Formats: sequence, structure tokens, C-alpha cells
Amino acid sequence: MILVEPVRDKNILIITPQGPLEQADFERTATEVELCLDANGKLNGLMIIIESFPGWKSFEAVAAHLKFVSGHHRQIERLAVVTRSRFLRIIPAVARYFVHPEVRLFDIGQRAPALSWLETGRR
Repeated sequence: MILVEPVRDKNILIITPQGPLEQADFERTATEVELCLDANGKLNGLMIIIESFPGWKSFEAVAAHLKFVSGHHRQIERLAVVTRSRFLRIIPAVARYFVHPEVRLFDIGQRAPALSWLETGRR
């Protein structure tokens, strides 16, 4: 399950995985992204708040995740990963080769600085 929290006045989405990821999670997230794109043409930022990676519930969930990324990454300006997971700290280094958004890592207690960076592009 993914909790999706739109911050419409800043054109930002905050997503928080709360268990193994399901196909419906990515469909719901895609709908929210598309609402922002319809209103603004792009999404200023996407924040992922994730203690540790919960995995996927099924192969269909993996496919939906890949479809979501490939279908939306070019319309997202910045991606903030807010985590304490050592494993997830590699995301910025790997992501820059595969996705459009600028990716930054923030410690789990740095939600406000992450939100500010998503909005302004400055840290």
C-alpha cells in the first residue's frame, strides 16, 4: 500500500509506502501525477518517504512500477528520497542513469528541507 499526499499549491506529491507494493498503488499514484500534469504540465517534485524498501507483492506490481517510472519520469523535475535505509541510499547514484528528475537523498528526519528543495531546487 502507498499513501499518496498531494501538495497541490506547490505542485508536489508525497508518497509513503506502507507495506509490500501492489499494482493498484502505482495506478493510484499515476492518477495523482496525471492530475498535476493536467493542471501544470509537469510535476515540480515527488517525495518518497521510505523507512526501508517493502518489496513488491507480485510480479504485476513490479511491472506496474516499471510502467509508472517509464511513463512519468520525464514530467517530474525533482525526486527526493527521504530514508534511513542504507540500501536505499544508493538510489540517487543509480537513478541518474535511468530517469530525468534530479534525485537527492535526505535523512528520515529531513522532510521539511526535502520539501523546500522540491519546491525551489535549492538546498
